[in-house]
Amino acid sequence: MKKDILIVDSTLRDGSHAIKHQLTQENIIDYAKGAESANIQIVMVGHGNGLGASSLQLGQSLLGDKVMLETAKKHLKKTKLGAFMIPGFGTIKNDIEPAIESGIEVMMIASHCTEANVTKQHIKYSVRNNLETYGVLMMSHMLSAPKLLAQALQMQEYGAKGILLMDSAGAYLPDDVTTKVSTLVDGLDIEVGFHAHNNLGMAVANSVAAILAGATMVDTTSRGFGAGAGNCQMEVLVAVLQKMGYETGLDLYALIDNSENIVSKIMKKPQEITAVSLISGLAGVFSGFAPHAQKAAERFGVDAKDILMELGRRKIVGGQEDIIVDVAMSLKQNKKFSSENYAIQSLL
Repeated sequence: MKKDILIVDSTLRDGSHAIKHQLTQENIIDYAKGAESANIQIVMVGHGNGLGASSLQLGQSLLGDKVMLETAKKHLKKTKLGAFMIPGFGTIKNDIEPAIESGIEVMMIASHCTEANVTKQHIKYSVRNNLETYGVLMMSHMLSAPKLLAQALQMQEYGAKGILLMDSAGAYLPDDVTTKVSTLVDGLDIEVGFHAHNNLGMAVANSVAAILAGATMVDTTSRGFGAGAGNCQMEVLVAVLQKMGYETGLDLYALIDNSENIVSKIMKKPQEITAVSLISGLAGVFSGFAPHAQKAAERFGVDAKDILMELGRRKIVGGQEDIIVDVAMSLKQNKKFSSENYAIQSLL
Protein backbone atom coordinates (compact mmCIF):
# COMPACT_ATOMS: atom_id res chain seq x y z
CA MET A 1 0.00 0.00 0.00
CA LYS A 2 1.36 3.42 -0.93
CA LYS A 3 2.00 5.80 1.96
CA ASP A 4 0.27 9.13 2.44
CA ILE A 5 2.52 12.03 1.45
CA LEU A 6 2.75 15.24 3.50
CA ILE A 7 2.96 18.26 1.20
CA VAL A 8 4.58 21.22 2.98
CA ASP A 9 3.71 24.60 1.45
CA SER A 10 6.55 27.16 1.41
CA THR A 11 4.91 29.60 -1.02
CA LEU A 12 4.89 32.41 1.57
CA ARG A 13 8.50 31.69 2.58
CA ASP A 14 10.60 30.55 -0.39
CA GLY A 15 8.39 32.55 -2.75
CA SER A 16 9.54 35.66 -0.94
CA HIS A 17 12.93 35.34 -2.69
CA ALA A 18 11.31 35.86 -6.09
CA ILE A 19 9.91 39.27 -5.17
CA LYS A 20 12.82 40.51 -3.05
CA HIS A 21 10.94 39.71 0.18
CA GLN A 22 8.18 42.23 -0.51
CA LEU A 23 5.13 40.15 0.44
CA THR A 24 2.27 42.39 1.56
CA GLN A 25 -0.33 41.71 4.23
CA GLU A 26 -2.92 41.37 1.47
CA ASN A 27 -0.75 38.73 -0.25
CA ILE A 28 -0.45 36.77 2.99
CA ILE A 29 -4.17 37.00 3.79
CA ASP A 30 -5.24 35.93 0.31
CA TYR A 31 -2.87 32.98 0.22
CA ALA A 32 -3.58 31.84 3.78
CA LYS A 33 -7.27 31.66 2.88
CA GLY A 34 -6.39 29.71 -0.25
CA ALA A 35 -4.24 27.28 1.72
CA GLU A 36 -7.17 26.58 4.02
CA SER A 37 -9.49 25.96 1.08
CA ALA A 38 -7.03 23.44 -0.42
CA ASN A 39 -6.65 21.48 2.86
CA ILE A 40 -2.93 22.24 3.09
CA GLN A 41 -1.56 20.86 6.35
CA ILE A 42 1.45 23.15 6.87
CA VAL A 43 2.10 26.60 5.43
CA MET A 44 5.48 28.23 6.03
CA VAL A 45 5.56 32.03 6.32
CA GLY A 46 8.33 34.61 6.44
CA HIS A 47 11.49 35.99 4.85
CA GLY A 48 12.99 33.65 2.28
CA ASN A 49 16.02 33.01 4.50
CA GLY A 50 13.88 32.60 7.60
CA LEU A 51 13.33 34.29 10.93
CA GLY A 52 15.72 37.14 11.68
CA ALA A 53 17.17 37.15 8.15
CA SER A 54 15.80 40.50 6.96
CA SER A 55 18.91 42.62 6.34
CA LEU A 56 20.71 44.73 3.77
CA GLN A 57 22.91 41.74 2.89
CA LEU A 58 20.09 39.22 2.39
CA GLY A 59 17.28 41.58 1.47
CA GLN A 60 14.95 43.54 3.72
CA SER A 61 11.40 42.31 4.16
CA LEU A 62 8.54 44.72 3.58
CA LEU A 63 6.96 43.34 6.75
CA GLY A 64 8.55 42.11 9.98
CA ASP A 65 8.43 38.44 10.99
CA LYS A 66 5.86 39.07 13.72
CA VAL A 67 3.47 40.91 11.38
CA MET A 68 3.74 38.21 8.70
CA LEU A 69 3.14 35.34 11.11
CA GLU A 70 0.29 37.00 12.98
CA THR A 71 -1.38 38.04 9.72
CA ALA A 72 -1.32 34.46 8.43
CA LYS A 73 -2.40 33.01 11.77
CA LYS A 74 -5.63 35.01 11.79
CA HIS A 75 -6.76 33.24 8.63
CA LEU A 76 -5.61 29.68 9.41
CA LYS A 77 -7.86 27.29 11.30
CA LYS A 78 -7.07 23.75 10.11
CA THR A 79 -3.76 24.57 8.42
CA LYS A 80 -0.74 24.69 10.73
CA LEU A 81 1.45 27.81 10.67
CA GLY A 82 5.16 27.16 10.33
CA ALA A 83 8.38 29.18 10.49
CA PHE A 84 11.88 28.51 9.16
CA MET A 85 15.15 29.59 10.75
CA ILE A 86 18.87 29.31 10.09
CA PRO A 87 20.91 29.67 13.33
CA GLY A 88 23.13 32.71 12.93
CA PHE A 89 20.49 34.64 11.01
CA GLY A 90 18.01 34.17 13.84
CA THR A 91 18.19 33.39 17.55
CA ILE A 92 15.99 31.68 20.11
CA LYS A 93 15.31 34.79 22.19
CA ASN A 94 14.86 37.32 19.41
CA ASP A 95 13.12 35.14 16.83
CA ILE A 96 11.82 31.73 17.93
CA GLU A 97 10.23 33.01 21.15
CA PRO A 98 8.30 35.81 19.36
CA ALA A 99 7.30 33.34 16.64
CA ILE A 100 5.81 31.04 19.26
CA GLU A 101 3.92 34.01 20.72
CA SER A 102 2.65 34.71 17.18
CA GLY A 103 1.09 31.27 17.06
CA ILE A 104 3.41 29.00 15.07
CA GLU A 105 2.90 25.26 15.43
CA VAL A 106 5.72 24.02 13.17
CA MET A 107 9.40 24.96 13.28
CA MET A 108 12.05 24.10 10.68
CA ILE A 109 15.65 24.60 11.80
CA ALA A 110 18.14 24.59 8.93
CA SER A 111 21.89 24.45 8.61
CA HIS A 112 24.47 23.93 5.90
CA CYS A 113 24.67 20.18 5.28
CA THR A 114 27.97 19.84 7.19
CA GLU A 115 26.91 21.86 10.25
CA ALA A 116 23.98 20.06 11.90
CA ASN A 117 25.61 20.62 15.30
CA VAL A 118 24.72 24.34 15.19
CA THR A 119 21.02 23.43 15.32
CA LYS A 120 21.20 21.54 18.63
CA GLN A 121 19.91 24.20 21.03
CA HIS A 122 17.33 25.50 18.55
CA ILE A 123 15.83 22.07 17.81
CA LYS A 124 15.81 21.12 21.48
CA TYR A 125 14.16 24.42 22.41
CA SER A 126 11.48 24.02 19.75
CA VAL A 127 10.73 20.45 20.87
CA ARG A 128 10.50 21.52 24.52
CA ASN A 129 7.96 24.13 23.49
CA ASN A 130 5.79 21.49 21.80
CA LEU A 131 6.45 22.63 18.25
CA GLU A 132 6.37 20.09 15.42
CA THR A 133 10.08 20.37 14.71
CA TYR A 134 12.04 19.41 11.61
CA GLY A 135 15.73 19.60 10.75
CA VAL A 136 16.76 20.83 7.31
CA LEU A 137 20.12 20.10 5.66
CA MET A 138 20.76 22.79 3.04
CA MET A 139 23.00 22.49 -0.04
CA SER A 140 22.76 18.73 0.45
CA HIS A 141 24.20 18.02 -3.03
CA MET A 142 27.61 18.92 -1.60
CA LEU A 143 27.84 15.91 0.71
CA SER A 144 27.90 12.14 0.15
CA ALA A 145 25.00 9.97 1.32
CA PRO A 146 26.87 8.44 4.32
CA LYS A 147 28.02 11.86 5.51
CA LEU A 148 24.50 13.29 5.13
CA LEU A 149 23.20 10.42 7.26
CA ALA A 150 25.74 11.25 9.97
CA GLN A 151 24.52 14.85 10.00
CA ALA A 152 20.86 13.79 9.99
CA LEU A 153 21.46 11.43 12.92
CA GLN A 154 22.59 14.42 14.97
CA MET A 155 19.33 16.25 14.25
CA GLN A 156 17.39 13.09 15.11
CA GLU A 157 19.25 12.91 18.44
CA TYR A 158 18.29 16.54 19.17
CA GLY A 159 14.62 15.56 18.85
CA ALA A 160 13.64 16.46 15.28
CA LYS A 161 10.47 14.76 14.06
CA GLY A 162 11.83 14.57 10.53
CA ILE A 163 14.72 15.61 8.28
CA LEU A 164 14.41 17.41 4.95
CA LEU A 165 17.19 17.32 2.38
CA MET A 166 17.22 20.68 0.62
CA ASP A 167 18.44 20.93 -2.96
CA SER A 168 19.24 24.60 -2.45
CA ALA A 169 21.06 24.91 -5.78
CA GLY A 170 18.73 22.80 -7.91
CA ALA A 171 21.74 20.61 -8.70
CA TYR A 172 20.31 17.11 -8.13
CA LEU A 173 19.40 14.49 -10.71
CA PRO A 174 16.94 11.70 -9.79
CA ASP A 175 19.65 9.06 -9.22
CA ASP A 176 21.33 11.38 -6.69
CA VAL A 177 18.01 11.84 -4.89
CA THR A 178 17.36 8.10 -4.79
CA THR A 179 20.77 7.34 -3.31
CA LYS A 180 20.69 10.00 -0.63
CA VAL A 181 17.03 9.77 0.40
CA SER A 182 17.11 5.97 0.61
CA THR A 183 20.25 6.16 2.76
CA LEU A 184 18.45 8.44 5.22
CA VAL A 185 15.25 6.38 5.14
CA ASP A 186 17.22 3.23 5.98
CA GLY A 187 19.38 4.88 8.64
CA LEU A 188 16.90 7.08 10.55
CA ASP A 189 13.98 6.34 12.85
CA ILE A 190 12.15 9.52 11.81
CA GLU A 191 10.48 10.88 8.67
CA VAL A 192 12.54 11.96 5.64
CA GLY A 193 11.58 14.73 3.25
CA PHE A 194 12.89 16.57 0.20
CA HIS A 195 12.88 20.22 -0.93
CA ALA A 196 13.58 20.67 -4.66
CA HIS A 197 14.58 23.61 -6.84
CA ASN A 198 14.05 23.65 -10.59
CA ASN A 199 17.32 25.02 -11.99
CA LEU A 200 17.85 21.92 -14.14
CA GLY A 201 14.14 21.42 -14.78
CA MET A 202 14.09 18.40 -12.47
CA ALA A 203 12.12 19.60 -9.44
CA VAL A 204 9.00 17.46 -9.97
CA ALA A 205 11.02 14.43 -11.16
CA ASN A 206 13.37 14.73 -8.18
CA SER A 207 10.46 15.03 -5.75
CA VAL A 208 8.90 11.88 -7.22
CA ALA A 209 12.26 10.11 -6.97
CA ALA A 210 12.43 11.10 -3.28
CA ILE A 211 8.99 9.62 -2.65
CA LEU A 212 9.83 6.40 -4.50
CA ALA A 213 12.96 6.18 -2.32
CA GLY A 214 10.84 6.37 0.84
CA ALA A 215 10.41 10.07 1.59
CA THR A 216 7.04 10.90 3.15
CA MET A 217 7.34 14.71 3.05
CA VAL A 218 7.88 17.03 0.09
CA ASP A 219 8.36 20.79 0.41
CA THR A 220 6.72 22.65 -2.50
CA THR A 221 5.33 26.01 -3.59
CA SER A 222 2.31 27.09 -5.57
CA ARG A 223 3.20 27.84 -9.20
CA GLY A 224 6.82 26.96 -8.36
CA PHE A 225 7.14 30.40 -6.70
CA GLY A 226 10.64 30.58 -5.20
CA ALA A 227 14.34 31.33 -5.45
CA GLY A 228 16.26 30.90 -8.69
CA ALA A 229 14.28 28.90 -11.26
CA GLY A 230 11.70 28.21 -8.59
CA ASN A 231 10.64 25.23 -6.51
CA CYS A 232 8.77 22.01 -7.11
CA GLN A 233 5.38 23.21 -8.39
CA MET A 234 2.85 21.97 -5.85
CA GLU A 235 -0.20 21.55 -8.05
CA VAL A 236 1.81 19.70 -10.70
CA LEU A 237 3.35 17.32 -8.15
CA VAL A 238 -0.04 16.64 -6.56
CA ALA A 239 -1.53 15.83 -9.97
CA VAL A 240 1.36 13.46 -10.71
CA LEU A 241 1.04 11.78 -7.32
CA GLN A 242 -2.68 11.30 -7.87
CA LYS A 243 -1.92 9.50 -11.14
CA MET A 244 0.60 7.34 -9.27
CA GLY A 245 -1.93 6.39 -6.61
CA TYR A 246 -0.57 8.39 -3.67
CA GLU A 247 -2.81 10.24 -1.23
CA THR A 248 -2.00 13.83 -0.23
CA GLY A 249 -5.35 14.94 1.19
CA LEU A 250 -5.18 18.10 -0.89
CA ASP A 251 -7.88 19.54 -3.14
CA LEU A 252 -6.20 19.66 -6.56
CA TYR A 253 -8.74 22.04 -8.08
CA ALA A 254 -8.30 24.46 -5.15
CA LEU A 255 -4.52 24.27 -5.59
CA ILE A 256 -4.88 25.13 -9.27
CA ASP A 257 -7.23 28.02 -8.43
CA ASN A 258 -4.74 29.35 -5.86
CA SER A 259 -1.98 29.22 -8.47
CA GLU A 260 -4.04 30.95 -11.15
CA ASN A 261 -5.97 33.48 -9.08
CA ILE A 262 -3.67 34.36 -6.17
CA VAL A 263 -0.01 33.51 -6.78
CA SER A 264 0.06 34.61 -10.43
CA LYS A 265 -0.87 38.10 -9.21
CA ILE A 266 1.88 38.13 -6.54
CA MET A 267 4.62 37.10 -8.96
CA LYS A 268 6.42 39.87 -10.84
CA LYS A 269 7.13 37.54 -13.77
CA PRO A 270 6.63 33.87 -14.60
CA GLN A 271 8.99 31.44 -12.89
CA GLU A 272 11.40 30.18 -15.55
CA ILE A 273 14.78 28.60 -16.08
CA THR A 274 16.95 31.52 -17.14
CA ALA A 275 20.57 31.36 -18.26
CA VAL A 276 21.72 32.43 -14.80
CA SER A 277 19.54 29.96 -12.89
CA LEU A 278 20.62 27.13 -15.21
CA ILE A 279 24.29 27.92 -14.59
CA SER A 280 23.52 28.15 -10.86
CA GLY A 281 22.23 24.57 -10.97
CA LEU A 282 25.23 23.34 -12.97
CA ALA A 283 27.67 25.06 -10.63
CA GLY A 284 25.85 23.87 -7.51
CA VAL A 285 25.36 27.40 -6.19
CA PHE A 286 22.48 28.46 -3.93
CA SER A 287 19.54 29.58 -6.10
CA GLY A 288 19.10 32.78 -4.10
CA PHE A 289 22.52 34.00 -5.30
CA ALA A 290 21.24 34.61 -8.85
CA PRO A 291 19.87 38.17 -8.38
CA HIS A 292 22.96 39.19 -6.41
CA ALA A 293 25.22 37.78 -9.13
CA GLN A 294 23.28 39.64 -11.84
CA LYS A 295 23.53 42.89 -9.91
CA ALA A 296 27.28 42.46 -9.39
CA ALA A 297 27.73 41.54 -13.06
CA GLU A 298 26.05 44.77 -14.19
CA ARG A 299 28.04 46.83 -11.71
CA PHE A 300 31.45 45.48 -12.74
CA GLY A 301 30.77 44.73 -16.40
CA VAL A 302 31.34 40.98 -16.22
CA ASP A 303 29.25 37.91 -17.03
CA ALA A 304 26.93 36.69 -14.26
CA LYS A 305 27.47 33.12 -15.49
CA ASP A 306 31.20 33.44 -14.79
CA ILE A 307 30.47 34.76 -11.31
CA LEU A 308 28.27 31.77 -10.51
CA MET A 309 30.77 29.27 -11.90
CA GLU A 310 33.52 30.77 -9.77
CA LEU A 311 31.28 30.71 -6.69
CA GLY A 312 30.69 27.03 -7.39
CA ARG A 313 34.41 26.38 -7.73
CA ARG A 314 34.96 28.03 -4.35
CA LYS A 315 32.01 26.09 -2.85
CA ILE A 316 30.41 29.28 -1.52
CA VAL A 317 27.19 28.76 0.45
CA GLY A 318 24.27 30.82 1.75
CA GLY A 319 25.37 33.50 4.18
CA GLN A 320 28.48 34.32 2.14
CA GLU A 321 26.76 36.75 -0.21
CA ASP A 322 29.47 39.36 0.33
CA ILE A 323 31.92 37.16 -1.60
CA ILE A 324 29.86 37.69 -4.77
CA VAL A 325 31.21 41.23 -5.07
CA ASP A 326 34.79 40.02 -4.47
CA VAL A 327 34.41 37.48 -7.26
CA ALA A 328 32.98 40.08 -9.65
CA MET A 329 35.87 42.44 -8.89
CA SER A 330 38.39 39.66 -9.50
CA LEU A 331 36.74 38.78 -12.80
CA LYS A 332 36.89 42.41 -13.91
CA GLN A 333 40.61 42.53 -13.14
CA ASN A 334 41.26 39.26 -14.95
CA LYS A 335 38.92 38.83 -17.91
CA LYS A 336 40.51 35.54 -18.94
CA PHE A 337 37.72 33.70 -17.11
CA SER A 338 35.11 32.00 -19.28
CA SER A 339 33.01 28.87 -19.25
CA GLU A 340 36.03 27.05 -20.73
CA ASN A 341 37.92 27.58 -17.48
CA TYR A 342 35.47 25.46 -15.50
CA ALA A 343 35.04 21.71 -15.63
CA ILE A 344 31.34 21.32 -14.88
CA GLN A 345 31.71 17.82 -13.44
CA SER A 346 34.30 19.01 -10.91
CA LEU A 347 31.78 21.43 -9.44
CA LEU A 348 29.04 18.88 -8.71
